[in-house]
Amino acid sequence: MANRLDSAGLTFRQDYFDDPTGWAALVCLLKDIFGIDIGPLQQLGGPDPSSMPFGWFDATGELAANISAFALPFVINGRVVHAAGLQSGAVRPQWRGRGLYRDLTVKALDWCEQQGFEAIILYTDKPSLYEPYGFRSIPLHRYEGVAPAPSTSAAPALPLSAANADDLALLQALLKARSPVSTTLSVTANAAMFLINTQLDPDIRVSFLEGERAAIAWKMDAAGRFSLFDVVATEIPTLAAILGGLDIASAHIEVLFRPDKLGWAGDPLPLQSGTTLMLRGLGDMTPHFPAMLSPMADF
Repeated sequence: MANRLDSAGLTFRQDYFDDPTGWAALVCLLKDIFGIDIGPLQQLGGPDPSSMPFGWFDATGELAANISAFALPFVINGRVVHAAGLQSGAVRPQWRGRGLYRDLTVKALDWCEQQGFEAIILYTDKPSLYEPYGFRSIPLHRYEGVAPAPSTSAAPALPLSAANADDLALLQALLKARSPVSTTLSVTANAAMFLINTQLDPDIRVSFLEGERAAIAWKMDAAGRFSLFDVVATEIPTLAAILGGLDIASAHIEVLFRPDKLGWAGDPLPLQSGTTLMLRGLGDMTPHFPAMLSPMADF
């Protein structure tokens, strides 16, 4: 655990995303610590409206430490869970070792309890940091196998760009009405995270299957292997329909969630990743089948 709180020279604030200077301070913190720029989120509809940031600011308005909580309902084993997520946890190097992050974590967990969330999830590359707070790691699995024959009846997919106003409006409508992509483990709402991930990773393509009213997030690597990241629709189309609409005939594919709604069964393989999904609450519940959250829900 961290040392006792030493907040000399700092001011605690929470709920500052409506303050342009507070939001800019978080953008700067994440850019400095992780090299990621969440600034474009403001042009994509803004941060999740349920977000509650907690932070320590210095006298110049620079954010020394932050953690943010937000509503993140998800499905596990067919059950919809009223859950929260934690994200954007960071401390500037010069302020470390003073107990700031521990203080913010406790404040965020207390807030989640007051809101009545029954579970909390987060991604981290330091699982041991959160185990004292009751978080446990959830093994993650992707699926890989031979691709099904593409459907010949599928209409050609249309490319979508969140930078285009009409495409953004379509994506926002689809995300608002989306169904869970899997009954084993998947989020039920993740608009802000989905949209910012389209900006953070330029290799992610988003295509629209008009007949299925589905947005498909996918990649194709240099070797021609197709990776399916997410499907946003009220009715999840089959993998054959997705490949047909995208006009892809890749021999082998991977799906980065359990494909129980895709009409296809690949082989589950442990996900090799530098981050771990952790869960607090729900007793000792774990997914009944190998699964993972879509990377478009990674935060």
